[in-house]
Amino acid sequence: MRFRAIPAISLYNASVNELKSKTVVITGGARRLGKATALAMAGAGANVAFTYLGSPEHAQQTLAEIEGKGGKGLVVQCDVRREDSIARAVGEVLARFGGIDVLVNNAGVFLSAKFEDIALEQWDDVFATNVRGPFLVSKLCLPALRKSRGRIINMGSLGGIEAWATHAHYCSSKAALHMLTRVMAKALAPEVAVNCVAPGMIDIMADPGRGKRDVEFFSRMAAQTPMKKNGAPEDVAGAVMYFATASHFITGQILTVDGGLAL
Repeated sequence: MRFRAIPAISLYNASVNELKSKTVVITGGARRLGKATALAMAGAGANVAFTYLGSPEHAQQTLAEIEGKGGKGLVVQCDVRREDSIARAVGEVLARFGGIDVLVNNAGVFLSAKFEDIALEQWDDVFATNVRGPFLVSKLCLPALRKSRGRIINMGSLGGIEAWATHAHYCSSKAALHMLTRVMAKALAPEVAVNCVAPGMIDIMADPGRGKRDVEFFSRMAAQTPMKKNGAPEDVAGAVMYFATASHFITGQILTVDGGLAL
């Protein structure tokens, strides 16, 4: 029996050239991990639409950097806790670019508190942002994503896998998002592939407002990590890019980006 040769370029991972002229939507794309992802997508030739909530200056700076790379960008204010706000934002994206090929549910909130100190309002707000938000954004983008046979990439967390004593609300919300990823992968197949990136300790010490205590914490975590360093936003963006360009057959996966910290 003879076997037909398969072109080598299609065996492993799709080229990022597949993102040229594609439209990517990123929630919370003005800063940190969202910004790194937005710039990576723009560098691959995608049209990048991203949302922000309360950081208009950062949003405009990120938009300028996207356009500085020769990319087409769109920035939209959006509260992912509110369905009407999401609907308006999705409408603006579709009016500008005509479709959606990749959705990155990045917007999230990270809070730390002793278990007994967590107020009901804090618990509800974390879940509204970290779980209900990705659900609602995905639901409203779904018609466009089904049409394009697109992809959804959720931003989970090592905290959704490991139990952190002072992050009960955050860890629980990210664990819920991991399960939502798997459920969506089944529910939205075969048209839409759904995956999740779960970052570990990502070094954001360069951000303004970080105090000495945080610097010491990040240094201690780097020492405990097998790779002897914390991750960078670009490490997370690389994982998102993988799911955005990999085989559409890959779905329902949670990729931990933690330097081996969870081992």
